[in-house]
Amino acid sequence: MNRRAFIAGLGGAAAWPLVARGQQPTPVIGFLSSRSPRESPSVEAAFREGLKEVGHVEGDNVHIAFRPASGMLFAMLI
Repeated sequence: MNRRAFIAGLGGAAAWPLVARGQQPTPVIGFLSSRSPRESPSVEAAFREGLKEVGHVEGDNVHIAFRPASGMLFAMLI
C-alpha cells in the first residue's frame, strides 16, 4: 500500500462519524392540547421557552408538532 492511499483512507475514516451524525433526522416533539391554537398562545410560548431552557430550539435541533384535540379528547376517553 502506498503512502497516499494510506493517508487518504485514514482521513476518510476520521471524517465518517461527522458524516453519519449529519444524516440523523431531527427529533419531533408532539404537543397535544384540548384548546385551539388561538385560545392558548401563552401556553405554547411557555412550552417553547421551557424547551429552550434545556437546549431544544424549534427549527434548529428539534421540530414541534402542535395538534389541537378540537373537542375529541373527551370522546377518546370514553
